[in-house]
Amino acid sequence: MLGLSAHRSGAAAIPAIRPRPMATLEATHRAIDAVWRIESAKVIAGVARMVRDIGLAEELAQDALVAALEHWPGEGVPDNPGAWLMRTAKNRALDRLRQERLHASKHEELGADMEALGAHVTPDFVDALAEASEDDIGDDLLRLIFTACHPVLPTEGRVALTLRLIGGLATDEIARAFLVPEATLAQRIVRAKRSLAAAKVPFEVPAASARAPRLASVLEVIYLVFNEGYSATAGDDWMRPQLCDEALRLGRILGGLAPEESEVHGLVALMEIQASRIPARSDAQGRPVLLLEQDRARWDPLLVRRGLVALARCEVLGGGRGPYALQAALAACHARARSAGDTDWARIAALYATLAEVAPSPVVELNRAVAVGMAFGAEAGLAIVDALRDEPAMANYHLLPTVRGDLLARLGRASEARREFERAATMTRNVAEQRLLRARAASCA
Repeated sequence: MLGLSAHRSGAAAIPAIRPRPMATLEATHRAIDAVWRIESAKVIAGVARMVRDIGLAEELAQDALVAALEHWPGEGVPDNPGAWLMRTAKNRALDRLRQERLHASKHEELGADMEALGAHVTPDFVDALAEASEDDIGDDLLRLIFTACHPVLPTEGRVALTLRLIGGLATDEIARAFLVPEATLAQRIVRAKRSLAAAKVPFEVPAASARAPRLASVLEVIYLVFNEGYSATAGDDWMRPQLCDEALRLGRILGGLAPEESEVHGLVALMEIQASRIPARSDAQGRPVLLLEQDRARWDPLLVRRGLVALARCEVLGGGRGPYALQAALAACHARARSAGDTDWARIAALYATLAEVAPSPVVELNRAVAVGMAFGAEAGLAIVDALRDEPAMANYHLLPTVRGDLLARLGRASEARREFERAATMTRNVAEQRLLRARAASCA
């Protein structure tokens, strides 16, 4: 009663609580955003191992984020914010498991009678139980990658879910990157989670014997994300570097988690070397700059070195003939050339011929045509391109008339080249590329 009376009388027994300055709150919120982008995938993966449901795991991780937004502005950012988020999310998971009495069903494969343990379940026990079911790679984040990229999902669902769960991007960020309405993107993510649950996809890294096809799906998703950032399919921007950064981050994570998988290192090498060119792929006005016209002094030497190291690692592991390794070797040919004139086009043409054997496709043939045209003359390249004109898969592929126009221009057939560039401009949905193609058509007049 004394304390209450003193407080009511205005005595100084309880100090006034001063509101935190707005700048401090903003700095804390920026710190929370940064921590969440880095740690969210690990938190979701750790919780998913407990609840065996990606949708529920993301919900519980979001609860931990809300808790951070409530506590950190007043208490300060903890020394180990990732561990704080993980502990909070796991505690939420334990509460959920107790409430829904799901312990037995979630871990029935281990024969644990969780229901009988009731309130005596501790986080340490859950962690020990989860470790007992470790696979031969045994990393929660790797499980999350393989689950989000499961082939049971359509490609757009895999891409959206991967960027959401592992890339740490918000739904609106992914929607903007792929130029789709936020509601559409949100539905893709919801459908992907439901599909995984309906198919009862296990939260696991597949056994070594079944890993190859699943790994191919994972690599495909990461490279699709990178390519959309490197050459945007639609919109005003020539590139979306944020997507390249996310794909590179995912690839590096996967390389650390699966160090003996040669094609992982092949893909990382390919992305590192291609990403090195991003600063030179547009001018000061944001206009596209083609490969042979780029200022190679603007290529990022650190990314080039990282790419060459990853390619060497891939080759040491015996994966030099893998599709991503061969594409990385092609990129390395450009990276090693001091100038466009020093490019070893004969070597590039030979690598494309090998790639056509390993992973045949009309797109590979079109790229081989470019290399053959540079190494052995435009006429030789044009013969390969013309053989592709009746391919159904190339009917709406704007790079076919683009390459044909370039070869025709080099042969002095200006009016034909102009028509090809104009046709290509009508086929692409990227505004910057449309402008480039129309400018090339005009130059043929």
